[in-house]
Amino acid sequence: MNKKTLKNGLRVITVPRKGTRAAAVLVLVKTGSKNEEKKVSGISHFLEHMLFKGTEKLSTPIKVAEELDKAGGIYNAFTSEDYTGYYAKVNSEKLELAVDWVSDIYQNSLLPQQEVEKEKGVIKEEINMYFDNPMAHCANVFQELLYGDQPAGWDVAGTKDSVSKITRDDLASYMNSQYTSSNTVIVVAGNIEPGVEQIIEDKFSNIRKGIAKSCIPVTENQSSPAVSIFEKDTDQTHLCLGVRCHNIFSEKKYAQEIIATVLGGMMSSRLFGKVREEMGAAYYVSTILDDNPHTGVLATRAGIDNSKVEDVVTAIVGEYKKMKEVLVNDEELKKAKDYLKGKTALMLEPSDSIAQFYGMQELLEEKSLSPEQMFDLFDKVTAEDILQVSKEIFTSDRINLALVGPSPNINLEKLLLL
Repeated sequence: MNKKTLKNGLRVITVPRKGTRAAAVLVLVKTGSKNEEKKVSGISHFLEHMLFKGTEKLSTPIKVAEELDKAGGIYNAFTSEDYTGYYAKVNSEKLELAVDWVSDIYQNSLLPQQEVEKEKGVIKEEINMYFDNPMAHCANVFQELLYGDQPAGWDVAGTKDSVSKITRDDLASYMNSQYTSSNTVIVVAGNIEPGVEQIIEDKFSNIRKGIAKSCIPVTENQSSPAVSIFEKDTDQTHLCLGVRCHNIFSEKKYAQEIIATVLGGMMSSRLFGKVREEMGAAYYVSTILDDNPHTGVLATRAGIDNSKVEDVVTAIVGEYKKMKEVLVNDEELKKAKDYLKGKTALMLEPSDSIAQFYGMQELLEEKSLSPEQMFDLFDKVTAEDILQVSKEIFTSDRINLALVGPSPNINLEKLLLL
């Protein structure tokens, strides 16, 4: 991995890889829904959509798409609470075309007024789609439960009302403020030749300069178990049950990742074995760590039989308690570490995944560890570290439960005491 900071402040990372015909270019900008004001909630996501609607060179949405379709390219974009990304993956012979395409939409999008109005309908249907999906909606209910009425607790897509009120001027102002050289990281990975940095420098010579608006600080207040139920007539209940934990800058994040893996990261994990194999109560059950620069959450998600909510919540809380009461044995600890290292190695086969691996670290942490450096940090985590971190995070004043489904007639707060 090679990193270069251009004179205009743009950070460029190149990751050459042999044995592949593919190359990917990823542009990341450090802005997302946490940077938004309530009246324009969803504007980061809206702008992401609008960058595919036309430039001076590619004047219509179809022309934007055709440019890479004709080359057999794969391209897309994404928005989160903390960042927005645009990528193109092509046969390496077409890499300069991909860089030209991404640089064009990133710097020169026209944000046509007629497309702004049409895209409002598209985004409203996207909001409807996730709302109608109980599994996806449960994640939003959980996010709102954790952070309430502040940017961290709002849906990344905004609301149908806020999206309706966003104007072209709002989008242009936000783009000019946030899409700046110092707020942007570009990664090129795969079968790339020397000199690609010069191509990036040339293609992004018109990028805006300036200091982007920082995100709004996240406030966390909790003193006891919290529950949020979204009542819906469904055949199964979807739940998110998790605890607040350390953020991405904490050295304890590696222990947290192992804890999540032991609990529900593998098909041989504790909760998969308990909830699915032993109880037969769920088709999907998993535990994930979601850490970012401001907050961290370790949560178990599952879709369960409506009649087994009490049993499954009790089982999950029981496994959380065990994590802070009993040392993980050497065999289970080694299995979790080997799983994480193996999964990371497999994930880093595609060039776009390599780009995201290094780009996200640089964007959010302003450093980029190699996989080997990361593996060393996992290897240094001891069973005692796991126990200590578990004692810190699995407490009654950190635990939260979100449900989507029929309302269970039980006292859920009592089940969450840790």
